[in-house]
Amino acid sequence: MSATAPYAGPSPIRRPLAAAALLAALVSLVFGLLLAGAGPASAHAALTGSDPADGAVVDTAPKEVTLSFSEAIAVGDDSIRVLDPSGKRADTEAEPKDLSEGSTVRYGVALHSGLPDGTYTVAWQAISADSHPISGAFTFSIGAPSDTTVALPSQEAGGGPVGVVYDIARYAAYGGFVLLVGGSAFVLVCWRGGATALPMQRLVVRGWLTLTAATLVMLLLRNPYTGSGKFADAFDLAGLQSVLDTKPGAALVSRLLLLGAAALFIAVLFGTYARREDEREKKDLTFGLAVGGGVVATGIAATWAMSEHASTGIQANIAMPVDVLHLLAVAAWLGGLASLLVALYRTPDIGSAAVRRFSTVAFSSVVVLAATGIYQSWRQVGSWSALTGTRYGQLLILKVALIAVLLAVAWFSRRWTGRLTDSAVASENAAEEEPESESESVSADPERAAQLARQRAALTATKKKRIRDADPQRSGLRRSVLAEAAVAVVLLAVTTMLTSTEPGRTEEEAAGGTPAASAPAAGGPVNLKMPFDTGGQNGKGTVRIDIEPGRTGSNDLHVWIDGSDGKPMDVPELKLALTLESKDIGPLPVVPDRLAEGHWSASAVQIPMAGDWKIDVTVRTSDIDQVTIDKNAKIG
Repeated sequence: MSATAPYAGPSPIRRPLAAAALLAALVSLVFGLLLAGAGPASAHAALTGSDPADGAVVDTAPKEVTLSFSEAIAVGDDSIRVLDPSGKRADTEAEPKDLSEGSTVRYGVALHSGLPDGTYTVAWQAISADSHPISGAFTFSIGAPSDTTVALPSQEAGGGPVGVVYDIARYAAYGGFVLLVGGSAFVLVCWRGGATALPMQRLVVRGWLTLTAATLVMLLLRNPYTGSGKFADAFDLAGLQSVLDTKPGAALVSRLLLLGAAALFIAVLFGTYARREDEREKKDLTFGLAVGGGVVATGIAATWAMSEHASTGIQANIAMPVDVLHLLAVAAWLGGLASLLVALYRTPDIGSAAVRRFSTVAFSSVVVLAATGIYQSWRQVGSWSALTGTRYGQLLILKVALIAVLLAVAWFSRRWTGRLTDSAVASENAAEEEPESESESVSADPERAAQLARQRAALTATKKKRIRDADPQRSGLRRSVLAEAAVAVVLLAVTTMLTSTEPGRTEEEAAGGTPAASAPAAGGPVNLKMPFDTGGQNGKGTVRIDIEPGRTGSNDLHVWIDGSDGKPMDVPELKLALTLESKDIGPLPVVPDRLAEGHWSASAVQIPMAGDWKIDVTVRTSDIDQVTIDKNAKIG
């Protein structure tokens, strides 16, 4: 073979099919491994303590059993069950009592009186604030340990066949979102001519269909996923109604409504927009579609942020918009990458200008991903030990490594892009010119004319493919983009797994076994309790203050006031001030807003530096009865 001879490899028709088959096999392999090894999804909330403790032996029967959690949870009638040695219910079977105080999340159930000695089993199941089901069990003994006949379900919450299908739907939803948003952005920003290309239309529409179907499956399976684990309960109307009353259910319904708006966007993009020929009108329509599509895409991304990890834990008001930006950047990068792959393999018309525009979009997306990813990593991991010693941290390391590989492959793609010219496109357009010598002879025979037109179109398409595949720069770019897409498939799968894995910060705190009711560590949430007496009628009570995260910077502050009878107490006026006397800082005034009876809150309270802060609280119970109390707290 001479140095100038073309490479006689696989046929142009087989290579796109081989690429598609390779990607499909890779997707199946990755998700198969993930589903086989992941097990039931862990959750953000974790059991941090109990009374009696796991394995404890108490002399007398307790009146109640309490469980403490690291984050807010949702409970039902049978969320906490206490079983005696014979397997019978030892609790009163009432709904668990909410015993939470400040940042401490605690629930309890009352026990029957006169319980005999022996070993008792506590089985619990709840839903974490970030939408994932959690469950567990432990034992304690009265008097002395004994044998038990308790048979607990071997399947954890969120596991079994329902859990597998729900996880598949979760993965598919992320994939559909990436194709829908990234594909639409690619057409509007990088390659407007793609609006008339059938392969691009199919890519975006399939992304919409995948996301819609996955959302419907998740909505129907939400009740059995968090409860019985039986597929039949997917059609339980009472269970579906209870799902709609929860934060995850509301998020899924909101997503479906936004997908209706997305369907209208797609119809305009590949209908009116694709047919528009006047450049000025098309430019105006591009701006309108970009604004409308951006709003819809942001809304869809927010349905994840409002119901998963970002919605709970520290700095949730910052984490949710950051999570939305992260999701949009992922979609723009990976969805645009999939669109570029389809355009290079299935359409002959994409030119170098479109590829270079996508290169700019991809670079901007990577910058956003880096900034938002660093913040999310700090928030969810919090320490080096959690990064290397927890499953969440290890997945995060794997994700960073995959991004590094993806960027390395993208560097090669940029080199091919720099060499790419539009000569092949010009040659392809020339290939469309066909002799019309037979047109007059067949004009009287419409059937013959249609047959010749089909033959001409097939011949032109074959010539276009041959010319396109003969371009070495375009061929090199296709191979490097295919490699990017392969790594992106794995990256998307790992990212999806992170959303259903217990964050490293929470896992490490739970593993430490620190009871939620214990005093906060330095630099952690601050909880204060201060009695007061204004001297007037009904002037006695207690002020409880919760400052979270209790570090320098922005903090959330909550204040509860209880009357002398222990019930929530409203007062006409409540003011706070913070003073760091050692540095002559303050007083810094804080005026909280009333949220409910006896409950006030202030967000974004700034603590400029760490130290022993004096917190002054002014309580007014009448027009003339007022008192100011103070207490010191170490913050930061």
